[in-house]
Amino acid sequence: MTFRIGFVGTGDPGGDGFAMAYRHAAGYERLDDCELVACADIVPENAEAFADAHGIDAAHTYEDYGEMLSEAEPDVVSVCVPPALHADIAVDVAQSGVVDAIHCEKPMADTWNDAKRMVEECEAEGVALTVNHQQRFGKPYRKAKDLLDDGKIGDLRRVEFREEHLYDTGTHAFDLANFYNDMEPVEWVLAQIDYTDENVLFGAHNENQAITQWRYENGVYGLASTGRGEEFAGDALFRLLGTKGVIEVRADGTLVYRRDGKSWKTVDTGIDGRYRPQPGKVRAGARLAAGRVSSRLAERLGSTTYTERAIAELIGALRDGEESELNGRNAVSYTHL
Repeated sequence: MTFRIGFVGTGDPGGDGFAMAYRHAAGYERLDDCELVACADIVPENAEAFADAHGIDAAHTYEDYGEMLSEAEPDVVSVCVPPALHADIAVDVAQSGVVDAIHCEKPMADTWNDAKRMVEECEAEGVALTVNHQQRFGKPYRKAKDLLDDGKIGDLRRVEFREEHLYDTGTHAFDLANFYNDMEPVEWVLAQIDYTDENVLFGAHNENQAITQWRYENGVYGLASTGRGEEFAGDALFRLLGTKGVIEVRADGTLVYRRDGKSWKTVDTGIDGRYRPQPGKVRAGARLAAGRVSSRLAERLGSTTYTERAIAELIGALRDGEESELNGRNAVSYTHL
């Protein structure tokens, strides 16, 4: 079958935001069984520009996403608006009776109750809800999990990370922390934040710095340092401490590990970096004259963006009638620790 894709919130690539709909669109366009059919944005010019960029019929650009749903009838909708709007829009889309799946940008919502409401309403309507925590598809993070599962550092005892914020960027870090601990439920949390200066990102408040500790029900601890105090965690962006050693994803995306008493070993993660593939890591002889990686080499090295990999995973799960690992129930368990 072909999945008909619609978008709520296209954004402006030249504006203040990230215009994440464009990044979602690139992921769908790579897949043979996806067709981009409609988009909606409260700024008509943004919707028109997005439609033009992605070959969407001009008749299927809207200001009102309700009209988009009823007229274009997409199977999958990407919600790419600011976080405070996620819950109401996701619930409206789910209750429309039109869609099979919703892929929502992160952070999931700006309150715990709204995050839960999104999950509960989508489940009640039989709509698959996923959240774009795409960072877990980067090779440094994925291979760190492989090392952990292979027993390279024994049993996991503590997860540590440093980030800019607990909320905006931290949502990825909490996702990864739970990913490494196999989505184990959290038993308790102890945290303190500093909000001396206003720090608003995409309409949501973020702390200036914080220190956070938590414990999972299986006894594994978590420790996060963010903002002005993030260097407390040292060089590691992520650190996994086990009974026999340590795994680190460094701030530049390098993956290393060592067993107790041994030296550090670096793991090959291709061209993948902290946030995205970095073609500059490819040897000069492997590049085209124009400085771009060839398409065949790009596929082999995995230079697709992390968002494109996330889109491929969720569409594959939808196609196979399975649950995506980005499912909303997983997301709601840590979005607001």
